[in-house]
Amino acid sequence: MKIGVIGSGGREHALCLSLKISKKIKQIYCFPGNAGTNLIATNINIDINDFKRLKDFLKKNNINSVIIGPEEPLVNGIVDYLEQFNIKAFGPNKIASQLEGSKIFTKNLCEKYKIPTAKFGVFSTAKTAFSFLQKCNFPIVIKADGLAAGKGVYISENINEASKAVDEIFNGKFGKAENLLIEEFLNGEEMSFFIISDGKSYQTFGTAQDHKRVFEGDKGKNTGGMGAYSPSRLETKELNQKIISRIIKPTLKGLKEINCEYKGFLYAGLMVVKGEPFLIEYNVRMGDPECQTLLPKLKTDFSTIIDKCMEQKLHEIEIEWLEDKTICIVLCSKGYPDTYEKNVELNLEKLRFNNNQFIFHAGTKIVGNKILSNGGRVLNIVTRSNDLKEAREISLKLLDEINWDNGFYRRDIGYKVIKK
Repeated sequence: MKIGVIGSGGREHALCLSLKISKKIKQIYCFPGNAGTNLIATNINIDINDFKRLKDFLKKNNINSVIIGPEEPLVNGIVDYLEQFNIKAFGPNKIASQLEGSKIFTKNLCEKYKIPTAKFGVFSTAKTAFSFLQKCNFPIVIKADGLAAGKGVYISENINEASKAVDEIFNGKFGKAENLLIEEFLNGEEMSFFIISDGKSYQTFGTAQDHKRVFEGDKGKNTGGMGAYSPSRLETKELNQKIISRIIKPTLKGLKEINCEYKGFLYAGLMVVKGEPFLIEYNVRMGDPECQTLLPKLKTDFSTIIDKCMEQKLHEIEIEWLEDKTICIVLCSKGYPDTYEKNVELNLEKLRFNNNQFIFHAGTKIVGNKILSNGGRVLNIVTRSNDLKEAREISLKLLDEINWDNGFYRRDIGYKVIKK
């Protein structure tokens, strides 16, 4: 069986590796991939938003199915497009992808189906937003409506910070903005909760805790993710049941009532306040770097899970997991999430690690026989262990061995659960 993976980050490298160990998979193609996927798949340099070129390549090379990693092509309707040509595509269609593509779509769904979330207002002009802010209690949360690569969220401590956030969003920092959201600030702890759905049934797919802030102690700007650990320290059977009954099921029901079946991964970003879950946002794909912490714990053949999903037979299998814990530390280019240098060489040849350690490439490329940086988040160092503290120490040791002068990383990933 041939399979394609769309994307070029650490998530896509992790997806490729999970597929590679399946006996069913004959060949993997990655569009466009990175230096890491190049070791286990055939990288194809096609723009992931050029749907026609992707379709033509898939058809010409008899590629049976494709997994879409990032959000942008999903929101732009790649699944709908490929399915017109009888190409199996794993991911939600364009309507379902509005759960991530439009925060207002999701908020309206929450309002209609009484899904617990922060109180909010929608504003179409800077003037009306400024007027509302004058009456707000701080801190307050301000969000760009569309996709913003994980960076379009501001937690503003005062009116000056809030006004700057409004200006930046309406001035196009994250693309053309017709609306923005202003939300109440929920004081709790974040949790990432995943399911996989075939449109008829679903199964849970693990939990994690992401670390979005750039500096240790959760300080500084939001990023695409500086690291994660799994499972979340908040996870309990009781909390999981609350999340499923109050958030997941009403969401899937709401989509079905607009004739939309949800197929693919669904990632609920939650705030847990005194044991009660509130929906912050949905992502319509695996998280990055959470995916890199989840897949190394998977016991069930990943390609079988994907096949069953696309056949709407997910109920026929039970997804099994290792009981280990995992931690991921992201090695970033200096200057991220602002300006940073690309095309800086990485020397990884001498690294040695065991079966419980993984290096997933994110922003890398191969030029000649050299591995060069090609993004803000460059490598993901992942360790699986029955002890998170040990896992972090092993990952940090690997980072010390890499010793990349142009990079930085957080040494405190998992600090809320790891005792000193």
